[in-house]
Amino acid sequence: MKEGFKVGATHTARYEIDEDRTIEFMGEELRVYATPVMVRDMENTCRLFLEDIYLDEDENSVGARVEIDHMGPTLVGMHVEIKITVTEIKGPKVAFEFEVHDQIEQVGRGKHLRFVVPLEKQRERLERKRAQLTG
Repeated sequence: MKEGFKVGATHTARYEIDEDRTIEFMGEELRVYATPVMVRDMENTCRLFLEDIYLDEDENSVGARVEIDHMGPTLVGMHVEIKITVTEIKGPKVAFEFEVHDQIEQVGRGKHLRFVVPLEKQRERLERKRAQLTG
């Protein structure tokens, strides 16, 4: 991990809510931002923030825990802004808190835990698991 990464660092990303980001099981008129997509967007925001600014080329990060409150609906055609804040850095562990707002109100909040992993070690770990599966 590069120098300068510290608790309190923040980043905000914006996502347009199109049909692919919504639920469909209540019909077309009741499509709203789906909770699993909110989780994906938040994780993506955290991962890209780490990758683009603080990780070395031979590192990436993996999600380990998500705690989320989806507090209100966001309609198709609106956008959300996801603000992440680093709350803890302990070795490879990076903890975040996040808030999700649409144009009208806060619609989500929670916590997320990621681990920075050296790509070569991750590759070796996955190869061992593949070998166990086939062997």
